Amino acid sequence: MSKLGLCLVAALATGLACGASSTRKAGGLTAPPAPTTVATLAGPLCDGAACTCRDPDAAGDGGAGTPDDGVKRFEVRLGPSEHELWLTVDDMVLYKSRARAEECFYVDLPAGDHRFTFRAANPGGVSAAVAISEYAPATSSWYASYRFECGAPGVCAYDDLETYRGTLERYVRGIHDPCGSVKVKGLTWDTDLAPDTVHPGNLAVHFTFDVFDFTPKRPHGDPACAEKY
Repeated sequence: MSKLGLCLVAALATGLACGASSTRKAGGLTAPPAPTTVATLAGPLCDGAACTCRDPDAAGDGGAGTPDDGVKRFEVRLGPSEHELWLTVDDMVLYKSRARAEECFYVDLPAGDHRFTFRAANPGGVSAAVAISEYAPATSSWYASYRFECGAPGVCAYDDLETYRGTLERYVRGIHDPCGSVKVKGLTWDTDLAPDTVHPGNLAVHFTFDVFDFTPKRPHGDPACAEKY
């Protein structure tokens, strides 16, 4: 049995969380949402239910625009992956089809807690990647609020999830970007039990953003930010 499997057996026996609280359920996951985007998208890069990805090397907002007072603008990048991917944000659903390797979306969120679920499903194993970034007009900077990759490129394996769990220890208090204004809470994931016992074909990653009401004062990557945590 893998280390992850042993950890899960111990967690079930003691009732304690296993590291980042990962779980493996044999057929316990529900189907992903319908293959469509249902969301209130924001900014000049969006039209209807679709958005164009900004150039990450461009200065400032990269064309994504600035949010109204009282909300913060977030970029969601689903992929790169050859498979379908979903991200639910509160009651919104963002969907990437097989037709494109990567899709971007821009949403505005007020301060407070916001629930996210990232889904990937493919019978032969999943290639899953999502990147969520916060934009701060005051610093003209994008912040790496949350990143997740498993089998991108390739196919996600249970051991990859165990490795990912180990990387989370470096994020003090759930702050993935110390210069930004987002805390990641309640990070867990569920998978199905794959026929080959190695590569899950159904993955759900759950987490909550605690969006603080302050405005970031330093640009992404400023070494002074790390001194706060």
